[in-house]
Order: sequence, then C-alpha cells, then structure tokens
Amino acid sequence: MIGILVVCHSAKAAKGIAEIASQMAGEKVKVVGVGGNEEGGIGTSTADIYAVLSELLNECEGVVVIPDLGSAVLSTKAALEFLTDEQKSKVIIADAPVLEGAMMAAVEASTGSPKEKVMQVAESAHLLKKLVN
Repeated sequence: MIGILVVCHSAKAAKGIAEIASQMAGEKVKVVGVGGNEEGGIGTSTADIYAVLSELLNECEGVVVIPDLGSAVLSTKAALEFLTDEQKSKVIIADAPVLEGAMMAAVEASTGSPKEKVMQVAESAHLLKKLVN
C-alpha cells in the first residue's frame, strides 16, 4: 500500500484534504494530513512531519507527500533528513496542487500503483480544468 501525506500550513486544511482524499480512495489507502506549527498556528513543523512519515512508513511500502506551499516542501525535506537511507528511498514529494493532487493520488494508490505512478498522477492534476468554455 502507498500512503499519502498531505502537508499544509493549516492543520484544519491538512485534515480536511486528507478526509476528502480518503473518502475517494476507500480503506485501501492510508491518507494523513499534518499541518500547523508547534504552537497550533499557521506554519509547518518538521518534527510533526517526521513523526507522521515514520508512522506511515511502518504501515506502507511507500509514501507520496503532497505539500501546499514552498516552506511545506522545505519542512518535508528537513524531516527526510532524520530518516534512514532505506526509509528515504520509500518517500517521494509530488509537485501537485494539494487538494486535487491528493484526491487523484489517493484514487491511483487505491488501484495498487507504485509510488512513482501515484506521484505522476498527482502532478497531472495541474492540467485539470474546472470550467469548460
């Protein structure tokens, strides 16, 4: 199973996006959201990201991380530095819109796809059109 980690600056946004993605994918995929700083405000916490990544890696054969903004990427990369080389090899960061990417990644992961394919599908969410002329 491939896990999906949503990293947002807001804990509420992270949990909400993870909830939507989980509902789309069903029980075949573990989707977790982490966000906010250590004081509960807006921001990201390297320690929290590391803790959730560690949990996911205990349950999943790989993890696709979908961050919302630039510093979420930086915090995720910092968290990766605390993992073993073997654990790091099981994690990939997607350059995808956070909501659409997480939803599409979760659905793709539910089909049994490897993390590289899950990341590719998440990143293809950039191409989605919400309005048709």
